Amino acid sequence: MPWLIDFMRSIDPITRTLVAGLAVMLETSVLIGLVFPGDTVVLVASIGITSLPQAVAMVVSVVVGALIGESIGFWLGRWIGPHIRASWVGRRVGEENWVRAERYLARRGGIAIFLSRFLPVLHSLVPLTVGMSHYSYRRFLAWTAPACLLWATAYVSITSLAAGSFDELADRVHYAGYIFVGIIALFLVAVFVGKKVISRLEARHLDISDAKDSTDVKD
Repeated sequence: MPWLIDFMRSIDPITRTLVAGLAVMLETSVLIGLVFPGDTVVLVASIGITSLPQAVAMVVSVVVGALIGESIGFWLGRWIGPHIRASWVGRRVGEENWVRAERYLARRGGIAIFLSRFLPVLHSLVPLTVGMSHYSYRRFLAWTAPACLLWATAYVSITSLAAGSFDELADRVHYAGYIFVGIIALFLVAVFVGKKVISRLEARHLDISDAKDSTDVKD
């Protein structure tokens, strides 16, 4: 672990920060997030943070990158959304995922925009879907900006604090590296479990809503 922390700290902080923002922008852009691990880049880049100003700059860069990427998705959805959906890439995503994103937005509204930042697949599809809907760009930003800030703060703060803990323990505890890895591993497990829980709760909500609609139609 010391070699990785030292390597990341040897990189110019401005370069490291800009690369993290660019990675998140690519992840949140049109369907790129399905294959590009922007969150991994943010984790690795945050290892090199050594001060509060660097941490704040990293959060700002990641939030701005996420908003730019999601804005690209929104406007492309507004302009050529149906063409993207019908394209080879759109077909690879799967029609069921497009329908799922549409239903999710229709049922949950702004909450769907907020929570999609933390959900697999939907975090790439929802901006496009919102762009193809009646939602205004201002309303879209009002819901997605807080989610991006929360997401960025969690990733940057946990990783930088873990690296800082390693610095404090390295000279006194010979297994400080394992503690660092353990903190990151626990965070990733918490993220994974959190996404699963949110996905199941939201899926259950949609199922209940569909069942209620079916009952209303019969009545």
